[in-house]
Amino acid sequence: MRPGVRIAIDVGTARVGVAASDTSGALAFPLTVVRRDRRAGGDLARLAALVAEHDAVEVVVGLPRTLRGGESSSTKDARTYAEQLARQVAPVPVRLFDERLTTVTAAQQLRASGRDARSSREVADAAAAVVLLDAALDRERHTGSAPGEQVDADD
Repeated sequence: MRPGVRIAIDVGTARVGVAASDTSGALAFPLTVVRRDRRAGGDLARLAALVAEHDAVEVVVGLPRTLRGGESSSTKDARTYAEQLARQVAPVPVRLFDERLTTVTAAQQLRASGRDARSSREVADAAAAVVLLDAALDRERHTGSAPGEQVDADD
């Protein structure tokens, strides 16, 4: 695993949960939640600024597949969002990584810690990004290769 901060993005219709890793890639933590701004693209600019600010070596965007591994409108939205983000943060690589059940796992973890995920939606969005990043980092540690699929910034 190459050293450096990784940023994970959990794309939602209203908000984007953001998590980051330490430089060794051992620990993921919630960073922030960014409101979607479809008209002005301000959310993409804010995410690009976070990538630059943290000197990230990679961005992982959650790919919400169906439970059977298929694609849905949310999957297509995440792919489009990742392509737009890749253009904003180039040459930093952007990868799509299967995020099935990350929101459910994050909500379970929040409940276990005494928090209500429904009343803390922004906390849940950032927590889902942490679960996503943990899974991607774990996959990279176990396989020795970058997780998920590379997004082409030229799309």
